[in-house]
Amino acid sequence: MRQTVISWAADDSDTPAPAEAARELAAGLGLCTVVLVEGVSDRAAVEALAERQGRTLTAEGVVVVPLGGATSITRFLRLLGPDGLDVRPAGLCDAAEQRFFLQGLERTGFGAGLAPDDLEPLGFFTCHADLEDELIRALGTDGVQQVIDDQGDLRTFRLFQKQPAQRERPVEAQLRRFMGTIGGRKEHYARALTEAIDLTRLPRPLDGLLAHV
Repeated sequence: MRQTVISWAADDSDTPAPAEAARELAAGLGLCTVVLVEGVSDRAAVEALAERQGRTLTAEGVVVVPLGGATSITRFLRLLGPDGLDVRPAGLCDAAEQRFFLQGLERTGFGAGLAPDDLEPLGFFTCHADLEDELIRALGTDGVQQVIDDQGDLRTFRLFQKQPAQRERPVEAQLRRFMGTIGGRKEHYARALTEAIDLTRLPRPLDGLLAHV
C-alpha cells in the first residue's frame, strides 16, 4: 500500500487516482491513517518506536510514507483527501519546513488560515531541526556515541572527527553529519537510536505523533 500511495502521488495530477477506486482499495486494506514523513530515516524511527511500544502499525491501518522532500506535501495531501483515499493524514516536519505543510493543508481542504500552533491538532508534529537532532538531544552525545560503538562504528567516527572540516564543530553537529555521510547510514541510525532511547525520554514530536495515531 505504501508504494501505491507514493506512485499515485508521483503522478502529480489533480486527482492521482479515481476517488471511488482509491477509497475501495483503502477500505479493502483497512487503511485509516497515512503518516507523512520527509525521508526513509524518519520512517525507520517512527516504525521502530511503534514496535517498541508493542504496536503493529499496518494491523492498525496505519502506513508511514516518506515524501522525498517537504515540497511534495501538497500532492500527497490531495491524494489522501476526499477526492482520493479519504483517510486521515498525520506526519512529522522540521521547523524550517512548516510553511510547506501549512500551505499544503490549506490548499487541500484540511484547514484555513492555519498557523504553526494548528499543526498538532491536525496530527502534524514539528522537530526543532530534524528528527536526528531530536534523537541526539534525547539520548545525549555520550548515549549516541555508545550506540555508535555498539554498531561497530566508533573508530570510524573518531577518524571522522579528526577531519579538518569537523575539528572545530560541536560534537552534536559532528554526529548529525556523520550519520549522513554514507548512503543508508542515516536510516540505520534513526532506527538504532530509537531502539536505544529511554521510553520515558522520547523526543516530543515522535512521542506526540505515535500517541496521535
